[in-house]
Amino acid sequence: MMKIEAIIRPERQEQVKKALEEKGFVAMTMSEVLGRGEQKGIKLQYRGGTLDVDLLPKLKIEMIVGDDEAETVMKTICDAARTGKFGDGRIFVLPVAMSGKVRTGEVER
Repeated sequence: MMKIEAIIRPERQEQVKKALEEKGFVAMTMSEVLGRGEQKGIKLQYRGGTLDVDLLPKLKIEMIVGDDEAETVMKTICDAARTGKFGDGRIFVLPVAMSGKVRTGEVER
């Protein structure tokens, strides 16, 4: 099993969710997070002055998938989330040693 953690632009949420559902991946957790990448935030014009916004709102998607599905999920998220601009996001793929269902107590390795 693999854990996919994707950090994307919040405005791309529906496109990513729809693309994943079309490929049969419906189980996911989404969280609103703050972050910044290589661009170190943005500068905004506000009331005649410049305002530095260091941390930008992002959306974090977490999914657990089979080893053979991780690359498909990663490509699907990339294709749906891409705008071609700085701040499109990042995807991490991590191994999962064990998973358990709370309701049934079923354990997967």
